Amino acid sequence: MTTMNFEPYPFEKLTILLENIKPNKGYYPSVLTIGEPQFETPDFIQEALKNNTALLKKYPKTTGETVLREAQRNFVAKRFNVSLNDTQIIPTFGTREVLFNFPQFLLFDKQNPVIAYTNPFYQIYEGAAIATRAKVIHLNLSKKNNFKPEINEKELAQCDLVILNFPNNPTTVTLSLEELGKWVQLALKHDFVLLNDECYSEIYTNKPIPSLLEAALHVNNDSFKNVLVINSISKRSSAPGLRSGFIAGDATILQEYMKYRTYIGCASPLPLQYAAAAAWSDEEHVAKARAIYKENFRIAHEILGTKIPDATFYLWLYVGNALEFTKTLYKNYNVKVLPGEYLARKDAKEENPGKGFIRIALVENPQKTKEALLRIKECLHEQK
Repeated sequence: MTTMNFEPYPFEKLTILLENIKPNKGYYPSVLTIGEPQFETPDFIQEALKNNTALLKKYPKTTGETVLREAQRNFVAKRFNVSLNDTQIIPTFGTREVLFNFPQFLLFDKQNPVIAYTNPFYQIYEGAAIATRAKVIHLNLSKKNNFKPEINEKELAQCDLVILNFPNNPTTVTLSLEELGKWVQLALKHDFVLLNDECYSEIYTNKPIPSLLEAALHVNNDSFKNVLVINSISKRSSAPGLRSGFIAGDATILQEYMKYRTYIGCASPLPLQYAAAAAWSDEEHVAKARAIYKENFRIAHEILGTKIPDATFYLWLYVGNALEFTKTLYKNYNVKVLPGEYLARKDAKEENPGKGFIRIALVENPQKTKEALLRIKECLHEQK
């Protein structure tokens, strides 16, 4: 019997790493591992959910309600100055399900499928590769290449699907419009589907981050041929429980993917769709969240001397032996962080680009963030 051999999730590995360690009870627990905003979902979103509970008596359409589709298209138009028609966007149940099932749809009839994705990565990319029996090409993000994927056209010519993730989790790096445009041109030249995971596009610290859709228009790919993006309100609206995302771009691909989705059974319940539409339609609450994350980065800069990144709410901090540091930090200071090597895999040279780093999720309020970072600073001094 053949089984899919999935790697344990990074958080499972962390639990095993720390399972026999008793944390210092002199400190309150600080968990900086998961990218889950620790703020209340804004009241107006909660009210929209409550006001539409009567719709639970109805089956939701796989295509999504008009109110949600319009809110998402309007978001793309306002934020990225990109006008999409209804055939170019599909509301989804978050983005995790898309990242797992879209490759299975796309690569179904490929004899020897090849997927490339950034490394470190969101583990669903690897799960999709396993589910499709695809060969994987890792696009390593390391200090040597400024955490930007190097272009190897010989390898890209083999690819059926390339998954980018910019703004990047965990390295926090962004790509410019021109850099994204180069990837669009490569997708057309070598005829692979290019998907950018843009779930952190709204958590920027200074200027708005460009979308791959903008980059497609920038290089005159007006039909978004071979180009797709996904996005979500989980981070931007502190509402991961709403499970509202979308996939947008090449209408030819999305037309067939929409048929496939009718069989999956992951349509979002109607009250959630109406709450999500309210969230996608408002920018004021997002600006408030961005200000908090920016303040957290300022505090980190002050305490740890880290650079304020252009986007996301993570620190990608080099500490040397990350596994030992993670254990010591938990034991002595009751702070949990995530070793970077759990978010990456070894390449052909047996090098893991996440090794030596820790990922710190700055998802608490500034006061709690400051207290946790001061403990991390003490631990760093202790390690020297």
